[in-house]
Amino acid sequence: MKISFVIYKYFPFGGQQRDFLSVVTECINRGYEVQVFVMSWEGQIPDGIKLKKFPPEKHGHLRKLRHFSSRVHLALASQKRHLVIGFNKIPALDIYFAVDPCFAEKAQEQRGRYYKFTPRYRHFINYERQVFSDNSNTDVFYLTEHQKESFIRFYPEFKGHFHFLPPGLTRDRRVDDTQSKEVRLKGRFADKVRTSLGLKSNDLMVLQVGSGFKVKGVDRSLRAVAALPVELRSRVYYVLVGQDKVGRFRRLAKKLNVVEQFLYLGPRKDVPELLAAADLMLHPAYLESAGYTILEAVVAGLPILTTASCGYAFHVERSNAGFVVKEPYQQKCLNDAFINMIQILKQLGTSRSDWSSNGLIYGSDGAFFEMPEVAVNKIEAIAERKSLVT
Repeated sequence: MKISFVIYKYFPFGGQQRDFLSVVTECINRGYEVQVFVMSWEGQIPDGIKLKKFPPEKHGHLRKLRHFSSRVHLALASQKRHLVIGFNKIPALDIYFAVDPCFAEKAQEQRGRYYKFTPRYRHFINYERQVFSDNSNTDVFYLTEHQKESFIRFYPEFKGHFHFLPPGLTRDRRVDDTQSKEVRLKGRFADKVRTSLGLKSNDLMVLQVGSGFKVKGVDRSLRAVAALPVELRSRVYYVLVGQDKVGRFRRLAKKLNVVEQFLYLGPRKDVPELLAAADLMLHPAYLESAGYTILEAVVAGLPILTTASCGYAFHVERSNAGFVVKEPYQQKCLNDAFINMIQILKQLGTSRSDWSSNGLIYGSDGAFFEMPEVAVNKIEAIAERKSLVT
């Protein structure tokens, strides 16, 4: 069977990209012919992928996206009909993998009244409406119930099929995984990592992981650090990991007088080691469909403070592995919860918190690691239903 995947950009450190690559890899492992359409690809190209790269030839972000979409459709039109899976919303998909939130909901609830008159709104709402139109035959893979409810609320005439997928954590995030056993035996304080960051044994390491710093709420995190009492703040170091432009946040840190507490590491491959070394995960994102870093912290036994606008925040509440700031968001609520958690962790010292123990128990559920297998099982069933098995 031949399968084409469509994703605007691939780089090694994005959650969307990780889901994409895990599903693609599972398809290749099952012997399927895989074709991938991208505008750009960073990093190694795995064996088995036939890459179709269409670099932007137009100026302006929206024109680039429309040009890419038209080239993909032209390329597909010249080939024998086969299954097409999109990780971004473009017209004429057989399957849409809903990593992003509902755009219509975001536009209505998080943008001003004039946003609907902008070219950006018209472009993205048009593409989303084509995926979820009343005559669309697209199957939708979703990660949280909130996603499904949002799509149904804004597109009640959509008659396509919804398919729930479990989380797709990688095996090295499990505490009992043999690949990370040596790291975990060091306890929460991974001395090697902490020493490399210049942290002392009594310092508190607050970690945030994720690319796209604006939507991930890095500004909220810095304000929470700045709101700490002086005696606590001097011992707290906020460590940011991810791929994005950091200049504006360095300027904010300087304005808030926490620039010495702000350590930016860029994208890193040693996330399990960082999870083991940290004392707290901070993830106050503005809006996130899922948020793998939230569940990664939970199953690694790292207490977490996050926001209810993240799809996977319910795992924190269900496991009692941290605290979730309710909607509507207020910075003071985040600040107060952050101070409370930091004080508790400071008192515990090297002892494991209840949040940590609860997360480790919750993380023993193997279903958190099965997404690629479940997704490809569903892909096979959809291909059979649409008579696209060759």
